[in-house]
Amino acid sequence: MEGPFNIAEYRERIQQVQQRMDRAGMEALLVADPANMNYLAGYDGWSFYVPQMVIVVESDPEPYWIGRPQDANGARLTTWLSSDHIRSYPEAYIQSADHHPMEVVATLLRELRLDRRPIGLELDAYYFTAAAYLALQRLLPAAAWRDASLLVNWVRSVKSPAELTLMREAAAIAQYAMETALAVIEPGVQEADAAAQIFRAEIEGVEGLPGDYPAIVPLMPSMERTTASHLTWVDRIYQVGDVVNLELAGCRHRYHAPLARTLYLGTPPDDYRRLADIVLTGVDAALQAVRPGAVCEEVEAAWRRCLAASGYEKASRLGYAVGIGYPPDWGEHTMSLRAGDRTLLRPGMTFHLIAGMWIEPRGLEISETVAVTETGVEVLTHFTRDLLTKTDFPTGRSA
Repeated sequence: MEGPFNIAEYRERIQQVQQRMDRAGMEALLVADPANMNYLAGYDGWSFYVPQMVIVVESDPEPYWIGRPQDANGARLTTWLSSDHIRSYPEAYIQSADHHPMEVVATLLRELRLDRRPIGLELDAYYFTAAAYLALQRLLPAAAWRDASLLVNWVRSVKSPAELTLMREAAAIAQYAMETALAVIEPGVQEADAAAQIFRAEIEGVEGLPGDYPAIVPLMPSMERTTASHLTWVDRIYQVGDVVNLELAGCRHRYHAPLARTLYLGTPPDDYRRLADIVLTGVDAALQAVRPGAVCEEVEAAWRRCLAASGYEKASRLGYAVGIGYPPDWGEHTMSLRAGDRTLLRPGMTFHLIAGMWIEPRGLEISETVAVTETGVEVLTHFTRDLLTKTDFPTGRSA
């Protein structure tokens, strides 16, 4: 088996999931989220575009993997599972009008005498389709289906020391990618060319720590596009006076550490510097509010008070739980730093705290990946939080 964790850690994860299953009255759990499959079994392959599952049975300390035949060797190489717990469906079932891979899942559940028992499903997982759900209902009509969309995600919410080590390594890669962005973005450079260099840095990693592919590509809108979130590069050329929002991530063994900063090409106007100072003050206040025993909404409230004192507001959440991720997201879909979320902060929880101000005429982003500690907060990402500026351009263009 490949991977950064020992089998004891995987068994502990399975036990925690089984305990939650027991409390929810489930005797089996069908896991379709690739991040959760990785967390429980170690499976790591770009095969999530076809049906695949990890199945946790309440009475079995070892889960099952079910997937495409040509991916079964990938399961043998990347998981800790024994050969009899790795199953595959016929290749002819791929995109077939007559058969569905869930037929093999149903066969296994019948073999285990679970076809009439309560079974959990990740109904809200990206890669669990409506067709898969309908097939299971048809094939196992006597099963008692339960929604278990976030059951594994909540177990993932508290990171082990080994997981935190990977996130610190991912943070070092994120810093290198941000340094690369600052070096390559300047007037006369095409956005796509800068994106290529940033992407290379994310994969190249730092010495001795190569990166994985991040779950999200570099988000790096410029000018009026900074008033919107989640935009990537286009085929324009950077100009003096451009503002560029950069949201990047390092990734190690699928664990992410996102990092966002804003770069101004030239001398920023006073009102924009003032906005940056307000955001920085708010981020500092939010970080000071992160501590064991606090709740998620308290962190957001500290940030919101700083904004309100200066006449600003941010309707969207301030952050979210982060960790293992596969496309299209590195978030864990559990806790959010926003009003109304009363989740208690515990040591080992990790968040992407993102202060994004997507306002006209130009937006601004500053973010950190943070971990809750026994006494407060550890900022995993390390890069100056100040508004980034470049005024000395090798091409001779004047700022």
